[in-house]
Amino acid sequence: MTEICNLSARDLVAALKKRQISALEILESTLQRIAQVDGRPGTLNPGEQTTEDAQRVHAFITLTSQRARTKAEEVDRKLAAGIDPGPLAGVPFTAKDVFCVSGTPTTAASRILSGFSAPYTATPVARWEAAGAVMIGKVNLDEFTHGSSTESSAFQPSTRNPWDLTRVPGGSSGGSAASVAAGESALSLGTDTAGSIRQPAAFCGVVGFKPTYGRVSRYGMIAFGSSLDCPGPLTRTVTDAALALQAMAGPDSHDATAANLPAGEYLDRLENGVKGMRIGLSPDYFRITFPDPETGGYEQRPVPAEFEDTVRQAAGLLKSMGAEIIEDVPMPNTRYGIPAFFVISRVEAASNLHRYDGVKYGYRTDQPVQDLREMYRKTRAAGFGLQPKLRILMGMYVSAAQYSAQYYQQALRVRTMIRRDFEQAFDPAGKYRLQALLTPTTPTTAFPIGAVYGNSVLMQYADQLTVPANHAGIPGISIPAGFAQDGLPIGIQFLGPDFSEAALLQISRAYEIATEQEGWRQKIPQAVQQNP
Repeated sequence: MTEICNLSARDLVAALKKRQISALEILESTLQRIAQVDGRPGTLNPGEQTTEDAQRVHAFITLTSQRARTKAEEVDRKLAAGIDPGPLAGVPFTAKDVFCVSGTPTTAASRILSGFSAPYTATPVARWEAAGAVMIGKVNLDEFTHGSSTESSAFQPSTRNPWDLTRVPGGSSGGSAASVAAGESALSLGTDTAGSIRQPAAFCGVVGFKPTYGRVSRYGMIAFGSSLDCPGPLTRTVTDAALALQAMAGPDSHDATAANLPAGEYLDRLENGVKGMRIGLSPDYFRITFPDPETGGYEQRPVPAEFEDTVRQAAGLLKSMGAEIIEDVPMPNTRYGIPAFFVISRVEAASNLHRYDGVKYGYRTDQPVQDLREMYRKTRAAGFGLQPKLRILMGMYVSAAQYSAQYYQQALRVRTMIRRDFEQAFDPAGKYRLQALLTPTTPTTAFPIGAVYGNSVLMQYADQLTVPANHAGIPGISIPAGFAQDGLPIGIQFLGPDFSEAALLQISRAYEIATEQEGWRQKIPQAVQQNP
C-alpha cells in the first residue's frame, strides 16, 4: 500500500474529500517521514557533523508542526461541517525560508536575520493556506539565495540530495526540492532568480515551475535580484504544479510588479495533448560557454551526450503525439546569460542587502562599538556570510559611476538581446512560431558536496541553461526525464512566451503521460530506502 506521504497533492485532496483520509492523518504521515529521513534541522551552531548527519536529508531549518496541526484540524472541521476547505485541502507544503510567515522565524539562511519573526505572511503562502494547504515548515537554501547548491547556508548541516546523500540538492531552493523528492512535503514554495527552482528540481528529480515574471506576487518574499526573482512551486507531478500555480497566481495590491491579470485555469486544458504544437530545439542549448581563466577567452563544451539524447528522445515522443519539432532555432545570446547575470544580480543584491544593518530587526553585534557606523560595520561583518559579502562588493563596484557604463549598462543591453532571441523564436508571425523551446535543464547531474562550492564562477555556470528565462521574464518548467549513467536524475526544460504557463503545463503533462509506465518512474530515493 502506498504511504500517504507519497501521494500526489491531487490524490491527497481527492481522498480527503471522499473522507478516505483526514487532514490530520496526512499530516501525521508526513511528519513521520520527516522524522525518518530528515535528521536534525540546520542551526547556526551545529558542532561537529556526525556519521548519522551524512545519512539524512536536512531539508528543514524550522519545523512548524504545531501550527500545521492547527491548520489540519481546521480543514477537518470544515469537511465535517460540509464546507469545501479548498482546492489544496490538507496538502502539506514547505516554504523556502525567504518567505515571511506570521509568527514564525524567517532567516533567509543567514545569521543576520537570526531571531527575526515575521509580522505578516507572504502572499503566495497566504494563498496556498487559503486554498486549504498546510505549511509544515521552512526549508534550507543558499544564504539569501546566493548559490546553486544550498551549501552556503549559515544553518548547518546543509541539505543533501535524497537520491545520493553525498551530492548537493542544487540551489538555491535545495531544501524545497529535497523535501518534495523525499516525501517530506507534497508541494514546496521556492524562488527562481537564475534557475533556483528549475536547477534543484532537475537535480532532485521533481517538477519545478518558474512562472512569467509578475505572474505570482513577490510580496513577503526576501529579495535577491528584484528584476529577476520569481516565486514558484516544486511538486512531484505536472498536475500538482498546475494546481499549485492556479492557487497562488494573480494580481496583488501589495505588489506593484504583480501582473494585473487573473490566474489562468491551468487544469482545464492540461490533458489536451500536443497535436499541432510547434516545439523547438536550439543548438545553443546543447553547449556551455564559459571563461577560461588561463587564456581570458571563452571555451565551449557540449553538454554530455546523454543529456542531449534525453532531450531528443523527448522531442521524438512529442512528435509521435502530433507535435511539430523545429530544429536549429538560433538562440545566440544564451552564452552571455551568466556574465550579464553576474552584473545585474549583484547590483540588485547589493541594494537589497543594505537594509540589514542591525537597527530594526535580526542580528546585532554584541561587541562594544563607539558609534553607529562601527555598529553597522561589525554587525554586517559577523552577520553576513561570504557569498552575500562578495555580492555586495561586486555590486557596488560594477555600479559605481566610473564603471557603470562599462559593466552595468552593458549587462542591461545583453538582457535585451536575450529577450529578443525569445521574441523571435515565439513570434506567431515569424519564422519559427514556437509554442515552446525544449532544452536540457542543467549541463550536469548533481555534483558532489564540496566539489564546486567555493568557486563562485564555476558554480554559477550550472545555471547557464536556466538563467536566460529570468533575463527575458518568460516562464519555464523543468520536469524529470530519467536518470543518467551515474544514477542521478536528469531534467528537461520547456520555455515559452509570456504568460504561456497553460501551454507549458499541457506539453509537460503530455510527456508525463507518455512516460508514466517507464521503469525509472518507479525508483525510490536513497534517503527513503535506507531510512524506512
